[in-house]
Amino acid sequence: MIALAIVRAGNNGPPMARKQGKRKLMPSFKPVIALTRGLDILRVVNDEGQSTVRSLHKATGLDKATIVRMLETLEHAGYVMRDSAQAVYAPTGRTLVLSHGYDRHLRVGAIAEPVIGAFHGRVGWPSDVAICDRDAMVVVQTTRRGHEPIFISRKPGFRVPVLTTSVGLSYLAFCGDQERDSIVSLLASLPDAWNELACQPRKLQAMLGQIQEAGYAVMDDDYSERVFGGLVWAMAVPVRHAGQIFASINMMMLKNEVSRADAERKFLGPLQETAAQLAEALVRKGAGRGV
Repeated sequence: MIALAIVRAGNNGPPMARKQGKRKLMPSFKPVIALTRGLDILRVVNDEGQSTVRSLHKATGLDKATIVRMLETLEHAGYVMRDSAQAVYAPTGRTLVLSHGYDRHLRVGAIAEPVIGAFHGRVGWPSDVAICDRDAMVVVQTTRRGHEPIFISRKPGFRVPVLTTSVGLSYLAFCGDQERDSIVSLLASLPDAWNELACQPRKLQAMLGQIQEAGYAVMDDDYSERVFGGLVWAMAVPVRHAGQIFASINMMMLKNEVSRADAERKFLGPLQETAAQLAEALVRKGAGRGV
């Protein structure tokens, strides 16, 4: 069973998690919106490698004047550089200092590489392993190498939404109640279109219940349409051992080649076996959560 309860602070306040009658207190200050916008811009520039104001507008939904202001601020701080000849922005080496304190994705990714490599050899479709990082899933290892049936090159470290991706939904459905409440509460407070489901607790609870019953999650259709042009879908299962969840692993397929029924019949079992193998490897090598 899934225990998920959401209450609102006042009439217009963000949702908060409720656990056994106790309400989680929200911060006593309002988020600095300009800072969050600047970080969003920096994240997209880092993901794209080279960005234009137009591409950033498409990715973030921010108005172009705000984007230019954020870019000029980041350029002044040394985190992005502008190529005036092409009107593009690129990240600088200074961005590397922002991630020096976080290396769990590297350790989990190194252990996952041979496991999902062997799985790829069995099924032929690309896979990702992702861990939860508060408000997003971080891809730590992938078999997408640029020569797959699906040409999507994303390197480890790429962040994807929780509530619209197969890796995010499978993680959320099978993590503990307290962690689930915490994640949903945080997502509900963040101004991101992909987080709307966090403000619909009954719908979300029903969806997570269906995922638990099926044993796997699938990518949201709207997310597939926006990010992959509606051509790609994915199924994912949790990576867990003895009641502890570490990550999620997915399998990405073309919609016109593999139906959900076919994927469930042919690939769900091998995907779950691979998840179990990875969980055992993480426990054996001491690279589980918080290690």
